Amino acid sequence: MKKISKSPLFSFVVLTYGIFLLFFMVIGISIMLDAPESVINILQTIAAWSSTFAFIILFKKIYPGLRLKDFIKQQFAQKLRFSVLGTVVSIQVIIISVTIFLLSKTTDTQVLALSFTGLGLMFLTFLDKLVQGPLGEELGWRGYALNELQKKYSPLHSALIVGFLWGFWHTPLWFTSGYTDMKLIKYIVLFMIGIISFSIIVTFFYKVNKNLMIPIVMHQIFNFSLVLVKGDLLDILVYVMLSYFAVAVILIVINPKEILYKKSIGKDVNI
Repeated sequence: MKKISKSPLFSFVVLTYGIFLLFFMVIGISIMLDAPESVINILQTIAAWSSTFAFIILFKKIYPGLRLKDFIKQQFAQKLRFSVLGTVVSIQVIIISVTIFLLSKTTDTQVLALSFTGLGLMFLTFLDKLVQGPLGEELGWRGYALNELQKKYSPLHSALIVGFLWGFWHTPLWFTSGYTDMKLIKYIVLFMIGIISFSIIVTFFYKVNKNLMIPIVMHQIFNFSLVLVKGDLLDILVYVMLSYFAVAVILIVINPKEILYKKSIGKDVNI
């Protein structure tokens, strides 16, 4: 492997944060200027792709001599194991089901099934979450950053670093959530617990099956489930995020060798 640029991960993180903040400010200005909703949605999508844009900008310096197209192909080269895919989907469906059940037992609201009854609206929301979430984020955060970190650190250590950085990348969204005081603190704490736990779970299953489709599917279910379940968002986050935390702890306990110790993560990128 040829020598890559100095501190490429640091450059990637700084540029990712910078691009996101730039477009976040542009979105704010657009809202103040009463821009059309379609324009604001486009800007939100571009902002969500900040990690991918940062990776593309730095790609030639990080992997000189390699084509971006070939790098992307390598991220999906390993055969997708449907046993792994089925496991992660099942885990997340169980979390969603448990959340709906517990909410139905702890709130006075009687309408606690799914937020969207129209299949057309549900499908459009699914596509919106797919474009603004996993398709724009996973290539940079998992395809590059997580894999790069695992060359030096254990999967758990790498997952914690990515989870922390990925979580704080969302900081501007926290302060536009509408929450203040203790509710805002609760929101941030639950958000970070969930994000870091999710990062650990994704890292574990992504290590088992090195196909970027695994993180993409998991990320999509994670995001989509939060808009499917009806109820107060903070109540939903309590059950969802703590469930992901419990799953992360269980995976560490029952599979310590797969997550706690540094091992080869498969073939390095050929450069």
